[in-house]
Amino acid sequence: MSTPRILVIDDEADIRQTLRQVLTDEGYVVDVAADAAAARTVRATTTPDIIFLDIWMPDVDGITLLREWQAQGALNCPVIMMSGHGTVETAVEATRLGAFDFVEKPLSLAKLLSVVERALKSSLGQRGSRLGPSRVEVAPVGKSQVMQQMRARMSQVAATQSGVLFIGEVGSGRDAYARYLHSLSPLNTAVFVSVAGGSLDDSHASARLRGIERSGELELGLYEQAADGTLFLNDIGSFSAEVQRMLLADMKAGAYTPVNSTRPRPLTVRLVCSAQSGLGDGAQQFVRDLAIYLNLVTIHVPPLRDYAEDVPDLLRYYVDRLADEYRLSLRRFSVAAQNRLRNYPWPANVRELRNLVHRLLVAGGEPEISLQELEGELSKQGQSQEALVKQDLLALPLREAREAFERAYLQQQLLLCNGKVGLLAKRVGMERTHLYRKLRALGIDFRHGSDD
Repeated sequence: MSTPRILVIDDEADIRQTLRQVLTDEGYVVDVAADAAAARTVRATTTPDIIFLDIWMPDVDGITLLREWQAQGALNCPVIMMSGHGTVETAVEATRLGAFDFVEKPLSLAKLLSVVERALKSSLGQRGSRLGPSRVEVAPVGKSQVMQQMRARMSQVAATQSGVLFIGEVGSGRDAYARYLHSLSPLNTAVFVSVAGGSLDDSHASARLRGIERSGELELGLYEQAADGTLFLNDIGSFSAEVQRMLLADMKAGAYTPVNSTRPRPLTVRLVCSAQSGLGDGAQQFVRDLAIYLNLVTIHVPPLRDYAEDVPDLLRYYVDRLADEYRLSLRRFSVAAQNRLRNYPWPANVRELRNLVHRLLVAGGEPEISLQELEGELSKQGQSQEALVKQDLLALPLREAREAFERAYLQQQLLLCNGKVGLLAKRVGMERTHLYRKLRALGIDFRHGSDD
């Protein structure tokens, strides 16, 4: 399957450049045209999957061009009308002529990606398998260097059809990355089958994965359901030892035999897995074995605190998405609230951000979410017992925040010094007598370690 192609028609160079940049970063092929004449030329040599068409242009306006295409029977893809000062009458006329949607400038990133996704879904029914049965996934949101590097890495790996292992913290979006990888790959016209670790127990794992033969008829297992597509093993560290052995054996052999059958079948799936960082020893060993034996490409999914500068973009994206999905009233985060969340540690990562936005939209209230309202919502979550880097020290008074930092800092340093207070004093640059008093005051037990 070819990558979806988008044509942007607008007489403003800045608009053309911005849309080309954003949509190209999302993995689409983008053509641009400054007027109707250029648009006709582009359409004569390419076949766009979506067209963004500005209404107000100097030579031929967008409504006239849309009417021309309709009369010629050339309206064979979704057309999204754009205007910075449209009217209800203009929108009604565009819809009557066959426009897919009408959006106002300036376009928000979330709105832009949402309308592209809906338009591509709409074209599935018009052009069958050209766009394939899998939906186009929204690329990771954000302009930070971290997200730019992730998008580039995903595009690179998707084209290779290699097996992939995503490793990241809870809530970091490993499953979303897996789906996005599939949508970028040449396999995106085939199915994406997701298997959660907890859904396979030892008693029926073989039948669920390999299928089972009954009276000469084969009940398809997950391997066959994902044939020629992507099989996603979500949270593989939670698979039992028996299931792990079965998976490794089947994947290494490239074949499997259904239950009650004697005829092996080829295993024709692209294997994509996810695992939590910081797993126990046994689970970590399985993840390492799987990656080594099957030559999986490892992609580390960054925690949200590593690209906190993208938090405002993520807030806008989830506000638009959740308001549309659940028919909730739109609300916006104040600048102070956004700044507060840029400095929040996000122990549960993007999942926590999404849930926070959802709760605030469901609660309703003023159109703008104030810092005071946000603090009230954050305080309901309670003080985190996570590691220092994940603690919300900004929610504490200065004295408590300082003590929490010092306690976590000295506990970690003491571990690195194998419990030796003398070595700790040198490491942190404190006089030993003062350090003893500090450890006692903070309630840190240092008596079990040997001194030097």
